[in-house]
Amino acid sequence: MKNLNLASRKISTDFPAFVMGIVNCTPDSFFSASRGGAERAFELIEEGADILDLGGESTRPGSDYVSAEEEIKRIVPVIEEIRRKSDIPISVDTRKKIVMQAAFDSGADILNDISALEDDPELAFFAAEKKIPVVLMHKRGIPSTMQADTEYKNIFNEVSSYLEQRAEFAIKSGIEKEKIIVDPGIGFGKNLEGNLNLISNCGSLCGGKFPVLMALSRKSCIGQVTGREVQERLYGTLAADLISVLKGAFMVRVHDVAPCKDTLA
Repeated sequence: MKNLNLASRKISTDFPAFVMGIVNCTPDSFFSASRGGAERAFELIEEGADILDLGGESTRPGSDYVSAEEEIKRIVPVIEEIRRKSDIPISVDTRKKIVMQAAFDSGADILNDISALEDDPELAFFAAEKKIPVVLMHKRGIPSTMQADTEYKNIFNEVSSYLEQRAEFAIKSGIEKEKIIVDPGIGFGKNLEGNLNLISNCGSLCGGKFPVLMALSRKSCIGQVTGREVQERLYGTLAADLISVLKGAFMVRVHDVAPCKDTLA
């Protein structure tokens, strides 16, 4: 059984990993089926999602910056609509304190920060104060340019070292060690070889000190291996998710909850 302590409650799953369903509150997600706000959220709840992950700013390679005001306008109404009907844990994919504050006040539970608390250090103190679990992700550069530099001397060691440093910062900021989750950032400033290395060794990141989230769903590395376009990458995604869980992943972030749950059952 897997457990995760939120600010005011504990959640558990009998599956080998938590399944986080993706809800993109953006007009430009690379996978169009993940768009749809609250309607999409309720579909994923019906499919058996353990957690929902809402994002108001696309962070795919090549994407542009979105203001905090626009993020809030996109995600808060969706959180409020979900909360009227469900108490499912809600994660928010943001790099900004003001966005997380508005989301938390509306009922969000988890912070998923692709900048690992670098872009807005005040976010760390807010998460600590509210006892919010935090996902820290590795990336290089900013989304609009991150794929320009994908070479590493030793990708596993470099990613692992970075995540340990950011986890140490989080702990020094007051975030409880038990509420830190790390994400190697598949596809964020990595080439295919690097992505496959991190998938194969995900359970050993940071020496196993922190639970690991793997976000692989329909990404370009799946397409590079299978030769499939985004809409046809379900089976490749399921295989990658299963490998990640067998290698020790604590949580998988997916567009297709029901097939993933069947695969992990």
